[in-house]
Amino acid sequence: MKGIIVSELFGNAPFQGFGPDHLRLDSDNPPIEGIAATKRSELRRRVWQICPPRPGVYGMVDRHGELIYVGKAKSLRARVLSYFREGNRTEKAGRIVRHTRTLIWEPATCEFAALVRELELIMRWLPRFNVLGIPDRDRWVYLCLGKKPAAYAYVTRQPNGKEVAAFGPLKGMRMTKEAARRINDLFQLRDCSREQVMRFADQQELFPVLHAAGCLRYELGTCLGPCARYTTQANYTRHVRSAREFLEGSDLSPLRKLEDDMTTAAERQQYERAAAIRDKIQSLLWLQERLNGLVRARDQLSFVYPVRSVEGEDLWYLIHRARVVKVIEAPSNFELSREALLWIEKTFFHNETIQNPFAKHPVDHVLLVSRWFRRHGDERQRSLAPEAARALCRAAGPGTAIPGLR
Repeated sequence: MKGIIVSELFGNAPFQGFGPDHLRLDSDNPPIEGIAATKRSELRRRVWQICPPRPGVYGMVDRHGELIYVGKAKSLRARVLSYFREGNRTEKAGRIVRHTRTLIWEPATCEFAALVRELELIMRWLPRFNVLGIPDRDRWVYLCLGKKPAAYAYVTRQPNGKEVAAFGPLKGMRMTKEAARRINDLFQLRDCSREQVMRFADQQELFPVLHAAGCLRYELGTCLGPCARYTTQANYTRHVRSAREFLEGSDLSPLRKLEDDMTTAAERQQYERAAAIRDKIQSLLWLQERLNGLVRARDQLSFVYPVRSVEGEDLWYLIHRARVVKVIEAPSNFELSREALLWIEKTFFHNETIQNPFAKHPVDHVLLVSRWFRRHGDERQRSLAPEAARALCRAAGPGTAIPGLR
C-alpha cells in the first residue's frame, strides 16, 4: 500500500489530502502515504509494515472522511504506533484511535520541518481533536488604547486600525481583561460605556452646569473624571500617552512606584493594602512579560538556519523576525549561491513581501520558532547572521564550491 493515492482512500470524502507545502523544495503538493482499515489491530499491523521511521506529519481520518487529528513526529512509525499501546495511551489518544479509520502521513526533511508543517496543517484544517487553532479556544486577543473622545484600555479580538495603539496578540481573554482594568486604574483612564458623555474642563458651555461623575472611580482616585469636567482634554491625553509608553516598555516607572508602595505598606504592617498592590503588580507583570517576549523573539530571531535533511541534503531555512520565510538549497556552488543571494536579499534586506502560509496566524508561528531554538540552543549556535550568509554567497565565483557548508 506504500505510495497509495489519496483519492482511492477517500473517494468523494471532503478531505482529499494535506494540500500544498510552500516551504518545500520539490513540490507544492507533497506525496502522502496511508492505510485504511476498520479494525485497530489491522491498522497497527500495517503501520508497523509501511510507516517509515523518519520525521514527518501524520493525520487521522474518521469513517466520514473527516480529518480529526494532525500530529508531527521525529519518527513517524514510533509515534503512530504509540497510539495503539494500551499502557502508554492517554485518554485523548484512545478517543482518537476509536474514531480513526484511515491513517495518513507525509515524510519531512527533518524534525524542524515537521514541526512547522504540523502548525500549518492545524491552522488550515482545524481538526477537532487538536487544541491549537480551534475557534473560541484560547484565541488571541489584543489590548488596545483607543475609542474617542477619551481613550482607554480595552480588549478586542481584532483591532480595526482606529486605535491609538494596539498591543499583542496575547493568549488569555480573562487575564488580558484584568490587565486592561489595572492599566485604566493605574493611569486614571475611564472604562465606562461609550454612551457616557465626556465633558472636559476646557470645553466651554453656554450655561455652566455642575455635573456628577458617572461612577465612583473618580472618588476612589482611579479615574480623572472626564465625564464631569474634572480634567482637561490635554491632561487626559498626557495620561493616555503615559499608558502607551508603559505598554511599549519605554517607561516602567509606574510599576516601580507600585513596588515601592507595596514595600512601604508591608513595612507599616498595612497588609491588606500591600496585598491589593501586589495583585495589581502581578497582573501588570504578566502583561509586560508577554509583550516583551514577543518583541524579543521578533528582534533576535533573524538568521539563516542550516539543516541537513534525512536524505543528506543541506538546506538553509531563512528565518526573519522568528518566522520561516523560505527554504533553499545550501549554496554549494556558484549557481546555488546566486539563487541563495537573491532570496537572502529579499528576505532580510529589501523587506519584500513573500508568500507565507502563516500570514493569518503569525504569533503562533513566532512562538513555535522561538520555543524550538530555546529548547535547542546548540541549533541556534550553528545559525548564520544574514550579513555572513550574504558574504559567503557573494564570495563564490563561477565554477567554485563554497567550503564548509556540506
